[in-house]
Amino acid sequence: MTISSFNASTYVADRNTANLVSLKSKLDTLTTQLATGQAAGTYGGLGSARTTSLSAHAALSALDGYDSAITGATTRVSVASAAVTQVGTLGDSVKRALIGTNASTFNTTSQVAANNLDAALDALNQSSAGQYIFGGRATGSAPVVSGDTILNGDAKAGLDGVKALIAERKAADGAVSPGTGTLTVAATSAGTVTLSEAAKAADRANFGFTIGAVSSSNPNAIQKTEIAAVPATVTPSFSSPPKDGDLVRVAINQPDGTQTLVDYTARTTPKAGANEFAIGAGASDAAANLKNALGSATLASAQSATPPGLSLTFTGGAPKSVSLGISATTPPAAGDTVTVTLGLRDGTSTTLTLTATATAPSSGSTTQFQIGATAPDTAKNLQDALTTALGGSAATTLAASSAALASQDFFAGSKSVAFAARRVDTAKGGFVSDPGAAGAKKTVTWYTGDDTNADPRATATVQASATRTLDIGVQANEAPLRKVLAGMAMVAAETFPAAAATGSSDANRFTAVADRATALLGTTSAPSGVAGLASDLGLAASDLAEAKTQNRTTRAALQTSLDGVDTVSAETVTAQLLQLQTQLQASYQVTSMLSKLSLVNYLG
Repeated sequence: MTISSFNASTYVADRNTANLVSLKSKLDTLTTQLATGQAAGTYGGLGSARTTSLSAHAALSALDGYDSAITGATTRVSVASAAVTQVGTLGDSVKRALIGTNASTFNTTSQVAANNLDAALDALNQSSAGQYIFGGRATGSAPVVSGDTILNGDAKAGLDGVKALIAERKAADGAVSPGTGTLTVAATSAGTVTLSEAAKAADRANFGFTIGAVSSSNPNAIQKTEIAAVPATVTPSFSSPPKDGDLVRVAINQPDGTQTLVDYTARTTPKAGANEFAIGAGASDAAANLKNALGSATLASAQSATPPGLSLTFTGGAPKSVSLGISATTPPAAGDTVTVTLGLRDGTSTTLTLTATATAPSSGSTTQFQIGATAPDTAKNLQDALTTALGGSAATTLAASSAALASQDFFAGSKSVAFAARRVDTAKGGFVSDPGAAGAKKTVTWYTGDDTNADPRATATVQASATRTLDIGVQANEAPLRKVLAGMAMVAAETFPAAAATGSSDANRFTAVADRATALLGTTSAPSGVAGLASDLGLAASDLAEAKTQNRTTRAALQTSLDGVDTVSAETVTAQLLQLQTQLQASYQVTSMLSKLSLVNYLG
């Protein structure tokens, strides 16, 4: 500490000088405040209020960052919402075309579907701020391939598209003329017609018709004998022990006739209630644990990467068969009917009704059979008629079902080897993973974006405030979008004549295709369909707007708190400045007067 020297003779002058300097400093401060509107030029100049100012400014700076992120996210969500809405609109357009098509415009509907498929894929390849939106976390490249590649495959790479999968599935389902839906129709010399399901257990679990109810309107003339199916024993096995985190996919046959694909994860310690199974001590233990995890589920197919190489073995079992015995003593009469209900793999069914006639039916009739001179003759006629009817239904209803299921299988495929599109196993029956067993054909991977996250929304997030994070991610391979794409692709993959007579095979096939495609495209308006996805994005946009409004309110409160700290009132400073100027002027005058005093003036 420095103590200034003291001189009594100059004390008054020193005090006056100090006062003038102090007043001048205050004048400069007020002048600066009036010019800038700020209380001080540095945080140190704010004194104890600097902590409040620093905290408020930090919060305001953070809000600027949040608002900038919200603005970018809002643009992204708006683009994604528009794209999803566009996909739904395109799907509805194809659906309307299917419903409104007449026999003279069959062939144009496929082209409409192909054009709309291209437009939908373009919508799913939209980008925002240089990032592709529908690829999840993979934002650097377009997430979906072209419509031509999806339909026709990539010949240079040796990869098949939807058309190849549909043709393959139709052949496996026995839907290609003169197919009978994998069913066998035989007649004996004793006058009995037998209808049987596929011989291979794997085929019975996956392909063709299933035999439902069979009845005769005249049981005395046509007697039904049914042999129930014996379920095969299905055993999963691994070619090598799975590692923690390995994924497998199984197809499970449901009681309603449909199949469900379910994914399981191998774990060292599986969680209760999750789709997980214990690795165990080796491959056999893992297979047994997977079987236990599946419980009573009816397995139809399985796939995984190799290793661990999951496969199914079907042993034992027997197909369902129904025999129709023609009575030799009480032959069928004209008008007697035989009705056969057939199940399809999409959960629907179709019914064939054959009516006995005394005269020969028209060639290729699918609804009549002639009563013969003897029971074996009638049985042979019934066999031929049933074979023709099965062929007609296989080429129309079953073919449409095959196309729909194959298209869905294609779009369920993933770039993950474990979840690649499944393909028909012509050697053993059933399906094989693609790529998997040797000789399996390879398939186009239509979606190349990120598919590692169970929740597509979580693939993109935005920090909307200090405590609020919003999920705004979306992926092109989400189930609602896949269904719409599958519906358009199956129609685009089908070939129809320019015109077809009502009731013809082509007309019936078109109707069947339209029914299946409409069922897929109809999900655009369902809460679990594209409309639900659009609703999710709309909710995200609403949350972003709400967060921005909240930030605006917070910003106003912070700014108000700074008004008394960082800034000054121009009116108050002006008044203080005028008062200080008056004081300074008075001080100058007094100092001037005192400076003129002398002993002579004082004595005079």
